[in-house]
Amino acid sequence: MVTRSKDMPVSFRENMRGGDGTVKLTELLAPAELNGRGRMFSLLTLEKGCSIGYHIHENETETFYIIEGDALYNDNGIEIEATAGDVLHVRSGEGHAVANRGEGTLILLAAIVYA
Repeated sequence: MVTRSKDMPVSFRENMRGGDGTVKLTELLAPAELNGRGRMFSLLTLEKGCSIGYHIHENETETFYIIEGDALYNDNGIEIEATAGDVLHVRSGEGHAVANRGEGTLILLAAIVYA
């Protein structure tokens, strides 16, 4: 199976999870293509000053791989600076948030898998 970039659904979420600005989501695989094992495999694009607010994951995990940019990651209340090449992971029952605090665009590969 090949999905061309021009055919990938794109959506925008304002104030995602109570965060600032608008997050662009490019769906790489639809939830149905994850065989009941997850609900997201997408690219998330956050422009300067944009963020995803703090939230807790129940019965699922979320992993971000930073493709481009600089992030401020809230890992269960502890803020950590992260950059391209870093992996950010939250387990079921834990919480996190991510913000673009850099000068450029922050691009994350995001996967949500059921626990």
